[in-house]
Parts: sequence; C-alpha cells; structure tokens
Amino acid sequence: MIDSPALSTPSSHNRRPLSAFGQRFAGRWVFALLLVAGCAVLGLLVLAPLYTLLSKSVENKDGEFVGLDNFAHYLSSGGIESAFFNSLWVAGLSTVIVVFLAFMAAWAITRTRLPFTGWIRGVLVLPILAPSLLPAISLVYLFGNQGVLKSWLFGAEIYGPIGIILGSCFWTFPHALMILLTAMDNADGRHYEAATALKASPWRTFWTVTVPGARYGLVSAAFVVFTLVITDFGVPKVIGGQFDVLATDIYKQVIGQQKFEMGAVISVLLLLPAMLAFVADRYVQRKQSASFTARSVPYKPSHDRRRDAVGALMLTPTLVFIFAIIGMAIYASFVTFWPYNLSLSLNNYDFGRMDGGGWGAYLNSLQMALGTMLIGTALVFFNAWLVERTPQPRLLTGVFQLLSLLPLAVPGLVLGLSYIFFFNHPDNPINFIYGTLFILILSSVTHFYAVSHLTAVTALKQLDKEFEAVGESLKASRWRVLFTVTLPLCLPAILDVALYLFVNAMTTVSAVVFLYGHDSQLASVAVLNMDEAGDIAPAAAMAILITVTCAGAKLLQGVLRFWVDRSTRAWRQGTE
Repeated sequence: MIDSPALSTPSSHNRRPLSAFGQRFAGRWVFALLLVAGCAVLGLLVLAPLYTLLSKSVENKDGEFVGLDNFAHYLSSGGIESAFFNSLWVAGLSTVIVVFLAFMAAWAITRTRLPFTGWIRGVLVLPILAPSLLPAISLVYLFGNQGVLKSWLFGAEIYGPIGIILGSCFWTFPHALMILLTAMDNADGRHYEAATALKASPWRTFWTVTVPGARYGLVSAAFVVFTLVITDFGVPKVIGGQFDVLATDIYKQVIGQQKFEMGAVISVLLLLPAMLAFVADRYVQRKQSASFTARSVPYKPSHDRRRDAVGALMLTPTLVFIFAIIGMAIYASFVTFWPYNLSLSLNNYDFGRMDGGGWGAYLNSLQMALGTMLIGTALVFFNAWLVERTPQPRLLTGVFQLLSLLPLAVPGLVLGLSYIFFFNHPDNPINFIYGTLFILILSSVTHFYAVSHLTAVTALKQLDKEFEAVGESLKASRWRVLFTVTLPLCLPAILDVALYLFVNAMTTVSAVVFLYGHDSQLASVAVLNMDEAGDIAPAAAMAILITVTCAGAKLLQGVLRFWVDRSTRAWRQGTE
C-alpha cells in the first residue's frame, strides 16, 4: 500500500514554511523579552528609588511609619511660607524673563537677514556647556561685595533672589531658545504672504501671524524653564545667601542636619510642581506636533534694513550678558588674588593646593561623563530600536514609553536623594556600588534618559519601515538590518545623544551631590566645595575647565557629524 502524501513524513518543502514561522514567532518572543528587560532596568533605576523616597517621607528616623506627621511638621515650621513660595515666585519670574528674551532672540534669527546668524546661534547656546555654578560665581565678581559693578544694583544685594534670577536666566536661556527656534523655523510662509497681500502692518503681522504660530513653543519653553529653575541647586547654593528655596532646603536637611526623612518630605514637595509642569508640557507638545501640515511652505524673510536693525537691538542685551558672565569667569580664574592683586597667573589652576578633590576630581568627571556617554547611548538607542523597529505588544510599548519619559519629571536632587535611600539600604544586594563612579554613571544615565530617548525615537521614526520587510525577503535578520542599515543611517542622531549625555554628565551638580564618595569626587562638585571653602577664583577656574572640555566635545562631535554627512551624502542623494 502506498502511503498518502498527507499521512507521510513531511517533506523538506513542507518543513520550511513552518520553520520560518517558528523563527519569526521565536524572534518576537526574544524582542519582547528584551523590551521587558529594558522595562525592568528602568524600573530599577527610576521607580524603585522613587518608591523608597516616598516611603521614607512617611517614616521617622527609626524607620517606623508615621503617616503625614513629617509633612505636618514641615508645614508648621514655616517651610511652605518660605522655601516653597520663594521657589515658585523666583521660578515664575525667571521664566517670564527667559521666555521673553529667548523669543526676541529667536525672532531676530528667523525673521531677519542678519549676517553671521550661525555664529550668533553658537554664542547664544554657550551657557548650556557650562555648569550652573559658573554664572553664580561670575555674578559674585560682578555685583558682589567686592564686585566691579556693585554700584549698578543701587544698594541692593546680589546674594538672594536677584542673584538667583540672573544666574538662572543665564543657564536656562539656551533651552528656551532651542525650543523657540524649532517652533519658528517651521513657520508657514503662506501666512506671511497673505498678510503682505492684505497690506497688514509689520506690527499687526507680528501679533496675528508670528505670535500665534509660536504659541505652542512659547508655552513649552515656559514649562521647561520653570521646571529647570525650580529644581536647580547650583545657583541658589552659591549666590542665594539666606534666601531659602526648596533645592537648598533639601541640601540643608540632609547634609547639614542629617534629617533624611525631612529631606524626603521636601523632595516630594519639589516633585509635585515638576510633575505638573511635565504633564502640561507633554500635552502642549502633542498639540504642537498636530499643527504641522504637508502643504506648509518654509518662510524666508525678505530684505528689510529697519527690521534687521530691530533684530540686532533685540540680540544685543542677551549677547552682552552672556559675554559678560563667561568673560568675567575667565578673567577671575587668572587673577592672582581678587581684588588686591589683579596680576594674571595660573595659580588658580593648581587644584592640588585647594579643597575639593584637585585634578583627581576633574579626571573622575571625565571618566564618569565618558561612562555615561557610552553606556547611556548604547542603552538608549537599543531600547528605542526595540520599541520602533521590532514587533512588540502595544501594552508593553506603552509601559516602556511611560518609564522612559518619567525621568524628565524627576528633579536631579530628588533622584540623587532617592538613590541614597535605595542603593545604600543594607538589604539591597547591590549596595556595594554606593559611593563609586558606577552609581554616578547610573544616576546620570537615568537623569538624562528621557531627552536622549526622544532624540533616538525621532531618528528611528524617520526611517522607512520597509527596510525590515526587505531584509526579511532577503532572509536577513533584523539584527543584520540593525547593524548594516539602521545604525549607519542613525549615526548623526547617535552622535547628538552621545554629546548630550557627555555634556550634562560633566556639568550636573544636583544629580550627584549626594552620591559621590571619597574617591569619586567630581569637578562640578569640586566647584561647589571650593566656593564653600572661600576659594572662589579656583572654583571659577574649575568651572571654566569644565566649559572648555564640553566645548571641545562639541567641536569633536561637529567634526564627526561633518564626516558622517559627507560619507553618506552620495547615498542620500542617490535615494532622493
């Protein structure tokens, strides 16, 4: 009897489709498990420390549950009336000033035909390369008790809200400017053509076309600046004097009085406005992305000398302020002994003679920044690739997106304190990393993860989904497509993420001020320690050294981007 083909042993022809299906099914599970692992890592780095922080806020020194007694004690001590409301109004006023100046600068760059706008943009974003302590130190030299421009304050003190607002405006300005430049660069030229055809005056065109077109950018910039100022620790610590804000109050409770439970309470209060601003900013950004249309025509300003002159006048105060702050810091770092011996020398750069960690702190910062850049870039891009370029359950991707954006709402000081409670707990099996460079790297990667993730996701979304489909038809795995196609095409974005992580790791203070150990002091913390010890000129020198290092990293990134763009130009032109 001849066996029926249906009952006989399956041929190799019949096995191949089942094998291919099995491989795809197994591949889906592998990718899903990898994304689950990514969620677990973010949960360990974000959720677990925050849960420990919240638990600590409702416990006493002995770890016993006391409910809201700690909050009631802080409220009764006058903390809300002083630090909380001080933080709110200082952050609010700084936000108004910064957004106003950034909007004027963005208008001058995008709506005029001024020469050297590329160089102007470079100067305007210089503050992002400096630690937030640098403007505070410069303001002391400019307007302090021995400042060269002390009389300009008409008897007012720079130590307090004036100094905090000026210093905060300096280092938050580039963040607002970049948001507004993005919003105004994407203006639809048809609206301006319609205004010209209707013979609308420049003033009316400004209020009916320019401002409405940038409204989402204005609101988003306001939320970002408000969050940065209210959570900043460096500026108020150096120049705040006796003016209490939430960030310095946390530092006093933890470092000064060893009241960790009260530090947790204030951290929760600081977390609330940051969370609200984050949620509002997310909502505004979604509305902004929905406002663009495929029919939009890029706007190109016409020649108008009067408008160019107005733009130059708008840029001048901000440029002068930036040059004054950076120039004063550079000059002070070379002065032998302010204000009695103004001869220039390199004595202030002999960090081995100063408190704060010496050159070892600078080398630690380099190692930490490089580690943050390498580990963070690899983790961010791989996780973003899993979300965007592999088949994943919708629920899993939603959970991961939430975890990846959560660090954006957590202030650095709050994150650092939560890491103390979580990683320094004796029951934590990995508490041995506390006080090492590795925990500083982890905290920096976590603190700056969200923006890096958004950058990587944006780059991956720009690639055609057909790359993976073509790879499957050619029997090339997604891993091979990743290394041969996706990675080369995303190199510019990868370089941007790497620079962002390096610069922020070099300049951050709030995220690491609670976590460094005896052998892991950092340059940014050394600036703080030298300022506290009265070595203000060496503190300025270390701040300048950090800024120069970040500028060098930016220059290297620019060279690499130019090389990448040049190497792929022929391919890109061939695909257009």
